[in-house]
Amino acid sequence: MTTLFISDLHLDDERPYITELFEQFLGGEAREAQALYILGDLFESWIGDDDDAPLAQRVQGALAELSRSGVATYFMAGNRDFLVGPRFAQRSGVTLLDDPARIDLAGVPTLLMHGDTLCTDDVAYQKFRAQVRDPAWQQAFLAQPLEQRRAFAAQARAQSRLHTGSAMAQIMDVTDTAVHDALRIGGAQRLIHGHTHRPARHRVDLGDRVAERIVLGDWYEQGSVLRIDGSAIELARLR
Repeated sequence: MTTLFISDLHLDDERPYITELFEQFLGGEAREAQALYILGDLFESWIGDDDDAPLAQRVQGALAELSRSGVATYFMAGNRDFLVGPRFAQRSGVTLLDDPARIDLAGVPTLLMHGDTLCTDDVAYQKFRAQVRDPAWQQAFLAQPLEQRRAFAAQARAQSRLHTGSAMAQIMDVTDTAVHDALRIGGAQRLIHGHTHRPARHRVDLGDRVAERIVLGDWYEQGSVLRIDGSAIELARLR
């Protein structure tokens, strides 16, 4: 049976057609899969598991239906939804994964990552990431009222767009050193990640062996899914 991988949907109220496409995917192709892995940035922003916004409830319900159908569903946090926690997992029926996580996929040791930690040349982003991943920062943020958190998330999105527009493309991509280190430390033959929005399959020469890096696509204009069934691998668009 096929294992599916998706990331970088960036679901929000401004693009309802993408939410509808995601729901169609969950109710269609995903129902026939052995497992679905969501490797981060499912949401444009996630301000805490107590978020009562209609979109948050809608997505959790759709994921719960998939889980109840018998499909193993996994979630790894990204740079936009790093505050996803156990209450989200309980309501959605998903299993939370650490980043990185290693799985055995048809006999191939495979490393799963969101991908942002591989962009080590983007020093400004890595500094911000360290700040918001700090437990003390998260505790203080989650203690704020929902409206204050929504305002912060909107400001952070605006700053992210400015950073993306001004930073050089190569700085925001993964570095070879980070990729090689991740594969070696993880003891993996394959790396699957998102974050960079540059879907492709790459050959990685580690010196003593050759590995593969697969980059998942985003869902800004259309859907993107990686299908793996044994040795058959397909990186496809969804419309």
